[in-house]
Amino acid sequence: MLDQGQTGFILIMAALVLFMTPGLAFFYGGLVKAKSVISMMMMSFGAIALVSVLWVLYGYAISFANTGDHTAISGVVGFFSIDWNQIGLGQAFEQSQSTKLAATYPDLAFVGFQATFAIITVALISGAIADRAKFGAWMVFAGVWVTVVYFPVASWVFNLTSGWAATWGVIDFAGGTAVHINAGAAGLALALVLGKRVGFAKGAHKPHNPPFVLLGAAILWFGWFGFNAGSAGAANSTAALAWINTLAAPAAAVLGWLLIEKLKDGKATSIGAASGAVAGLVAITPACANLTPGWGILLGFLAGIVCCFAIDWKYRLGFDDSLDVVGVHLVGGIFGTLYLGFFANTTGLIYSGSFVQLGKQAAAAGAVGAYSFVLAFLIGWIIEKTMGFRIKTEDEVAGIDTAVHGEEGYVLYEEADKTPVGVR
Repeated sequence: MLDQGQTGFILIMAALVLFMTPGLAFFYGGLVKAKSVISMMMMSFGAIALVSVLWVLYGYAISFANTGDHTAISGVVGFFSIDWNQIGLGQAFEQSQSTKLAATYPDLAFVGFQATFAIITVALISGAIADRAKFGAWMVFAGVWVTVVYFPVASWVFNLTSGWAATWGVIDFAGGTAVHINAGAAGLALALVLGKRVGFAKGAHKPHNPPFVLLGAAILWFGWFGFNAGSAGAANSTAALAWINTLAAPAAAVLGWLLIEKLKDGKATSIGAASGAVAGLVAITPACANLTPGWGILLGFLAGIVCCFAIDWKYRLGFDDSLDVVGVHLVGGIFGTLYLGFFANTTGLIYSGSFVQLGKQAAAAGAVGAYSFVLAFLIGWIIEKTMGFRIKTEDEVAGIDTAVHGEEGYVLYEEADKTPVGVR
């Protein structure tokens, strides 16, 4: 029997997670130069459009094929393998999450919730190739990558019947591996395929709009409560624990990041605060339901420090990860995933005296990272060698927004007479 309260909970959480992608568009858009803001934001909105369609057509079927919980999946995985007549009108199922507490709501609510995870994962990758990627090539990459990488990885992590949690005891409550390590590894691969931006050097590319960055970070944080608490599958004590950790860990990460900024550079910046919040959110994602709030705060604080140092690695190692997808999402995701090996309730090293959980976490992080990196590099390389992935150098210098989209992010003069807007 359907429970309207649980159905409403899942649908609201799904809407919060979907809101994260426009928030990411603002976050990324503020970090790039003024002549790239439309291009940057369009890659996020393109991900919403494309991944939503692919998820409904076949993504859900691949990610949740042949599970006991999702009875609407046919035996054949592939295009149009979902029986929407069976799944669509009022069918309920018993959904058991890590709490082992059942919640009753329509299959379609879960389909929608998981769709938003696929969307944000793809959008995250775009930050690694800001200022230099063709929109059409990005859309081709997004469609292929989500099909051959994200959908299978989502099955490994989120499939309750055959996934890692059920078979190996890996802990990843809300997607530290499937979302953040996955996107971070793909971002690193694409950054290597496309090469460095013109004039790449530390301090050469300043964020053009810090208020956009703060707004985007705030929206991301707001939506992340749906990301983490919603993964409980019910409005219960597990969701409440995830919610508190989603508040406390990123708050501590802001403090950790700003402390390092102050010590290193003498100033605590708004960009640092926003980046620290995101780093803490990334790190707490796999761990939000398996840490006491005290350990969650420590995780956030350490993640802020680690990621603050990690974003400088690209200058030392010579790869141009434009908006620090590697330094924040890959490093933060790995850090949060491994942290569970030490501090996860009951199974972490400090509780069990065993390194078994740490081994499981490391294996999962390594498997996802390697799988995503190799395939993303191959897909990106093929696109670059065929249709071309990177825009022309002269278009990059002149402004990618005009070259690719025929628009400008900030029109300060009327075209007809060059009169400043608002002066008439």
